[in-house]
Amino acid sequence: MTHFPRRPSSGINVMIVGAGFAGIAAAIECDRKGHTVLLLEKAADIDEITRFGDIISFDPNGARNFERWPGVIEAMKEVARKTTWLDLYHWKGEFITRQSFEGEKEWGPRINGHRGELYSIIHQHAVDRGVEIRWGQRVTDYFEDEERAGVVVNGEEMVADVVIAAEGVRSRGRKIVLGFDDKPKSSGYAVYRSWFSGDSIKDNPILKHIVEGDSHSGFIGPDLHFLVSSLKDGKEFNWVFTHVDDGNIEESWQFPGQVEDCLKYVEGWAPIVQEIVRSTPKDARLIDHKLVFRDPLPTFISPKRRIALIGDAAHPFLPTSIQGASQSIEDGVVLAACLELAGKRSIPLGVQAFERIRYERVHKAQATGVKTRERWHKANWDEIAKKPESIHLAREAWLLNFDVEKDCYERFQEVAGCLRGTQARL
Repeated sequence: MTHFPRRPSSGINVMIVGAGFAGIAAAIECDRKGHTVLLLEKAADIDEITRFGDIISFDPNGARNFERWPGVIEAMKEVARKTTWLDLYHWKGEFITRQSFEGEKEWGPRINGHRGELYSIIHQHAVDRGVEIRWGQRVTDYFEDEERAGVVVNGEEMVADVVIAAEGVRSRGRKIVLGFDDKPKSSGYAVYRSWFSGDSIKDNPILKHIVEGDSHSGFIGPDLHFLVSSLKDGKEFNWVFTHVDDGNIEESWQFPGQVEDCLKYVEGWAPIVQEIVRSTPKDARLIDHKLVFRDPLPTFISPKRRIALIGDAAHPFLPTSIQGASQSIEDGVVLAACLELAGKRSIPLGVQAFERIRYERVHKAQATGVKTRERWHKANWDEIAKKPESIHLAREAWLLNFDVEKDCYERFQEVAGCLRGTQARL
């Protein structure tokens, strides 16, 4: 096993439920901070996680944390999209504006790539560090007392000093945090998503220019936007589009998509958009993914402060925020650091400090996704003609040029002091 830098042992045992990006990042960060960590995942093996999915994005505020994991950012850059721009078009095909991200390089790396491929890189780093990951672990309940927290997994109780719930919007940890079993709601929108080899369209006269190198484009229309990108010098290609959806959410919110259904949404759109959909190979994975909405939670932590929600379990993001993955990474970084700074004797204080440090920033970041979707889906084209940059993605320094670990170390003592003072007055 390769030796990696880590802090002295904290004596804190951390159990994490869910080995998605949020959970596995939290596990790595806990290991870095000297905690003993166990990661539980219901999937039978890594293949269940990596074989599906398409594009995922990490902005500088999220990706900068990978630079602290030896070898990870270098491996990611090898497979990530190389573009530093987004070309935006009217839904009829007229070019509107190019948004450059070149100036963000000083804030940190940007990583856009295949979800499964990037996950595999992070997973390998976790394995190399010696993080214990147990597959096939189905958690059915959470519990806590003053001294510990635990889960019921495959019918048996397991305990730790602190439990992190990272298994997504249906996390069973939400019940103990909220005090009731809430249900996800449809946001009113869904996303068709597909990923396939660029070779399948390289000879198409309408589409071949898209895969002559890496590309990134978006078409903006009434209550719908269509994003297209290629990477690995055009060898891989994907498209996604967000559309109005009136279906409800029952047991699943992800369904096989049909090209014929997709084409109905883009009828009358630019020929290139229709051709992209029409040219999707029959054996390509195409899904219709309902976007889940959750009201902002009043808290991310349990009453006895031994259980914390992170990632989508705490705050699902709209894709238009481009921040869901990055904020999940930030969660793990802050929680691991807060536990380190609080120490084993003050774990509840560390968990509460995590929430205090993260809460406002997370909800402010969530709002950016709603604003972008509204700006695109209800575009005023007369105004945009005068000011094309008005449809650019919001790329604000407070969000992107941010080192969450540094911020946590700088703020923890002040936050902890305020929390101690509040508790002393109760």
